This record gives sequence, C-alpha cells and structure tokens, in this order.
Amino acid sequence: MGFVELLIVAVGLSADAFAVSVCKGLCMRRVNWRHALVIALLFGAFQAGMPLIGWLLGTQFAALITPIDHWVAFGLLGLIGAKMIWDAVHDDEDPAASCPAEGAPLDVRELVLLAVATSIDALAVGITLAFLGVSIWWAMAVIGVTTFALSFVGVALGNQFGARFEKPAALAGGVVLILIGAKILVEHLGLLG
Repeated sequence: MGFVELLIVAVGLSADAFAVSVCKGLCMRRVNWRHALVIALLFGAFQAGMPLIGWLLGTQFAALITPIDHWVAFGLLGLIGAKMIWDAVHDDEDPAASCPAEGAPLDVRELVLLAVATSIDALAVGITLAFLGVSIWWAMAVIGVTTFALSFVGVALGNQFGARFEKPAALAGGVVLILIGAKILVEHLGLLG
C-alpha cells in the first residue's frame, strides 16, 4: 500500500471524526479555536492509536491469515465502509438538539467516548495493515495527522456552513473504504496487471 492509498484510507477513516467535529462546530456561536484544537487532538490521537492495537492483534495471527489476507482486508474494509454508509443514511438526529449551553466548557469525557467510537474502524484497519505489511508507524502518523486536520477544519466548517457536510463526508468515507478493499482484493487475485 503506497502513500496515496494510505492517505485515501486515512481520509476515509477520518470521515466519522470530521462529521462529529462538524456537529461540535454547529454548537458554537463563534468558533472557539481552543475547543477546536482539543477536539482535533483527541480525535487525531485516538485515530492514530487504534491502528497500532489492531496491528498488534493482526501480527499475532499473521501466519494463520496470510493465505487469505486479501479476503480479510476486503471484508473488514467493506464492512466498515458499509456501516459508515448505513449510519450516514439512517442517522436523522438533529445535531443542534444536543448542543451544550453557549460558553460551556468542553465535556472531555464525552469527547473521549466520541473519539473511541469514531476510531473503532481504525482498529480493524490496523489488523488489515498488519496483513499487508505496511509500516504501522508511518500509517499511524498519516492517519493521525489527517484526522487532526480534518477534525479541526470540521469544527470551523460546522460553525460556518452547518450540517450540510456531515452526511456527505460519512458517505464518501464509506465508499472510499469499500473501493480500497475491492482494489486490494482485485490486486491479490491477479485481476489487475
């Protein structure tokens, strides 16, 4: 997996964090840059750390899985992508309804739970990266920095433009992960030259 593919996976994984960041931005009358930084740091850190956990699990079972690793990668990325699409299509909650009072401090406990929830798919991708022999440190850096940047921008965009980007971001992220999984499968089956 090259840098461009890894970056595309990172953007796909970041879609959930971006969507949540947009919702956090919706709740701000004016962008609170300190809050945006904390949100981006938490989401970026969890999104970077989860692949390591998945990678460690994946390397423990590599000998058993190597003959079918392309199917595992396709299945995991496909399921994650399909879940992201499902959630985007079936989530009708109004993000403004869950906004705290103006000027309230960030609920760090809530943010940590959101960071864990939005990074579970990165754990599964970490398992896939172990099977593909991708450098986990490089992958963690790309995924973490990408999530940080998109989350930071998400807060500002949410504040500026509202919820218009939340569902399209989640849909695009899901489609991208499915396409990457399909590409891995097709390459390993020798269907692409």
